[in-house]
Amino acid sequence: MNADLCKRANEKVGNPNVLINLVSRRVRQLNSGGGGLSRPLVNVPASMGLADIALTEILEDKIGWELPELAPAVRPVAKKRKKH
Repeated sequence: MNADLCKRANEKVGNPNVLINLVSRRVRQLNSGGGGLSRPLVNVPASMGLADIALTEILEDKIGWELPELAPAVRPVAKKRKKH
């Protein structure tokens, strides 16, 4: 994996964990073969690895992602028990 591509993609995504998930999912799609999702979305040389292809697609805005909004945590209220 190209370190420069990793660094630039991490700056674009903002969260390294999200970047890892994006790249790994896209590499699995590229490895699967068959359908339209298994072809690279960018023009790349034949010698480029699948992870570098995924990073290039992220940098060229060919792959989108959306981070969910953070919801505040709410502590559950205990139910009162009836005494017999």
